[in-house]
Amino acid sequence: MKKMIYTGALIASSTIMILSSCTKDSTNATLVTTVQKTDSLKVNFSPAAPYTFFSFKNDVLVANSDSATTNWDFGLRLTTFILNSHTYGPGNAGVILQNNIYSNVSSAPDAGYAYDTISSQKAIKDGSWYDYNIVTHVFAPKAGQTFIFRTADNYYVKMELLAVDYEPFVGPTPIRLIYRFRYTYQASGARTF
Repeated sequence: MKKMIYTGALIASSTIMILSSCTKDSTNATLVTTVQKTDSLKVNFSPAAPYTFFSFKNDVLVANSDSATTNWDFGLRLTTFILNSHTYGPGNAGVILQNNIYSNVSSAPDAGYAYDTISSQKAIKDGSWYDYNIVTHVFAPKAGQTFIFRTADNYYVKMELLAVDYEPFVGPTPIRLIYRFRYTYQASGARTF
């Protein structure tokens, strides 16, 4: 009788261990393909300053010395966006600015992306995505605007600008603008978010 209880307990504990290890293995086998981030980017205020480059894939600022590589996706100077494509870089970056709420954007279009070219100068036109009050100097992203990027290396991202703040002023102008944004990066190469 003791032997049967011991054997039954051994079988039960072995079964639990097997089930536990199966659950653990199946969790490890599930890959997370969408990466959601909230970030900020400091951009020098001077129109003569170099662009500040950003990589969605690595969630980092990219050195200006890498401007001729596909290590960055977009650049910012004041309110001007550039993309790593055509005129500004060797990548395949493109963008669509949709009048749509961020949470409602569930996939990236397969076509219609704007590029930086000499004829268009900028894929994202100044003033198309922000409001500026010349009296109060309030500078804010327009509500309900979502950027959909194809990155320099052909992945997809949706991004929303949450706020643009000023660092402290030195005299009549600020030193830097601080862009606060959130984005979802699709690491699998799919167009769904």
